[in-house]
Amino acid sequence: MTVQNLSQAKLIVVKVGSSLVTAEGKGIDQIALNRWATQIAELKAKGTDVIFVSSGAIAEGIKRLGWAKRPTALNELQAAAAVGQMGIAQAYEYAFAYHGIQTAQVLLTHEDLSNRTRYLNARSTLLTLVEKGIVPIINENDTVTTDEIKLGDNDTLGALVTNLVDADALMILTDQSGLYDSDPRKNPQAKFIHQIEADHPELESMAGGAGSSVGTGGMYTKVTAAKRAALSGASTVIASGREPNVLVRLQQGESIGTLFTSTHSRVAARKQWLLGHVQIAGKVVVDEGAARAVAQKHASLLPVGCIAVEGHFHRGELVAVLDSDGKEIARGLSNYSSEETAKLLRTDSEHIVAKLGYAHEEELIHRDNMALHW
Repeated sequence: MTVQNLSQAKLIVVKVGSSLVTAEGKGIDQIALNRWATQIAELKAKGTDVIFVSSGAIAEGIKRLGWAKRPTALNELQAAAAVGQMGIAQAYEYAFAYHGIQTAQVLLTHEDLSNRTRYLNARSTLLTLVEKGIVPIINENDTVTTDEIKLGDNDTLGALVTNLVDADALMILTDQSGLYDSDPRKNPQAKFIHQIEADHPELESMAGGAGSSVGTGGMYTKVTAAKRAALSGASTVIASGREPNVLVRLQQGESIGTLFTSTHSRVAARKQWLLGHVQIAGKVVVDEGAARAVAQKHASLLPVGCIAVEGHFHRGELVAVLDSDGKEIARGLSNYSSEETAKLLRTDSEHIVAKLGYAHEEELIHRDNMALHW
């Protein structure tokens, strides 16, 4: 995905920093939120769905609590987040309601994205919201995070969400215009970079430290987020959130900010991740028709084609797909546990609810989460 064909993007993740959301810590900037809602409404009207990652809860909480500066104690940061999250959610709901768009608040932690079951649940929730025309407003769940599970900044969260939902692009709106080859605050001769590969070996050395006392992220976290997003084939744009109509202009192909291009194939990156796992949690044996559909057509594996299940595995864990001769033909992430799979053997997808009382997905393993065994 490049700036020139960004108009073809079907799903993008937009991340906005604390300094923009809260006017440098002075309080929620409702006018700014209204502008982004207007731009996103225009993008949606043109066929581009948006997931919004917003910082600002802690900064807003600090303001509401009357504290002079950002605290360092974790319990005080969590308290500020709890207070500020109320205002952030209300402000976004108000901004989007003007355009007849519903919003949903989604709070995530690192555990949600590292645990495969929670990962799949989060993915399903976000994609369902998008399918229903709702704009998810995502923030890190700062009210419960600890040092062990804290993501650290919403730039990282934006990249993880981009990979989670297979978004076409990540747009990071900040109080800076983009990336320079050195810190422009220290070097007046610093050269602005309009486009660069996310895997460029000197990328990190070009980035400086945090530039604001309000948020936790600096340019370094943004370029590392671009590198992370590139692993799933997504490009990233870092641009000023104060640039007029920035999201619409980017979608129209205008060169604003810095574009980080990806050299990774989305399918290749996923296959590499799946096939790189030495251990599998279980096995599923399929009939001849299902084996042919998976191996030759790279189709999703449906329960109706499964004839046996081996081992004990949970939803979201990696399983091997075997043909009737016991040969591994693929491996992928199961949408159902081994116990659920055993109940669904030779079951048509439309009868899953009748067997289980619920349905996670119509596929046992979706083709996007499956790699053929070469």
